[in-house]
Amino acid sequence: MRANWPRVTDANFDPVVELVELVELGLERREARWLVEEFLPGGDRDALSDLRVAAERRLNGEPLQYVIGHWPFRSLDLDVDARVLIPRPETEELVDVALNEFATSDVLAPLVVDLGCGSGAIGLALLDELRARGVSATLVALDESVEALSVARINARKHDLLAVSFVESSWFENLDPSLRGRVDMVVANPPYVGASEMADLDPVLRREPRGALVAPDGNGVVGFADLDVIVRGAMTWLRPGGALVMEHGEKHRPAVLALAHECGYVYVHDFDDLAGRPRILVAKRPR
Repeated sequence: MRANWPRVTDANFDPVVELVELVELGLERREARWLVEEFLPGGDRDALSDLRVAAERRLNGEPLQYVIGHWPFRSLDLDVDARVLIPRPETEELVDVALNEFATSDVLAPLVVDLGCGSGAIGLALLDELRARGVSATLVALDESVEALSVARINARKHDLLAVSFVESSWFENLDPSLRGRVDMVVANPPYVGASEMADLDPVLRREPRGALVAPDGNGVVGFADLDVIVRGAMTWLRPGGALVMEHGEKHRPAVLALAHECGYVYVHDFDDLAGRPRILVAKRPR
């Protein structure tokens, strides 16, 4: 849509009036407030055109996170745009689960592999929070999307997280062979939405990278193919006692648990998210 904005002069400029105008055009009040705070810092009238461009992008259905251009994920403020998935609260919970695993580990300088890293959210959050605990971790972040890796690199530099290497790779394909059996943790939020399920989900998902959301079916389970590849492959790369921590869809619990046991993992457990939905697999390579 193209809004019919009123002409603004110094005499009638008022950020509060602009907020009301955005709400009247159809934005939720909190989204309107976020846009005003983002694009009119200090009530600068010279930035009004930027605010109005941003508002029109949102009114045309673009996700708010892409319009703003950054979004919080745990302790980090991550740059995000249409090249990467929007960081979500349930994935923040995956970081909690991973940190709890490290809290019971005797590894002093863990090596973490983040599969399908996107914006870098999971791996960079782990580096940042382990650093705050005095733990010097090393991260290898992989994604088959060169554009996503570009965003992740920006976020690593933004937060001075330097102990990370970025690899263009479809899952484990291009991971350095010398790392076999040496990885302390594999983390992943892979695609797990079936193509047949997209029509019933939030329309905003259609604005996000389809390849980071939609997976082929596998083992007779909708959207399971990439989960299958990761569970089977991680065992080769993990050190004895190393852990796989992986997000999955709420219907996938029986299949991921069965597959993890089939592959020989121990301490196989699946955690609910805060909404009570099956969400996060933890499985360890036997010692």
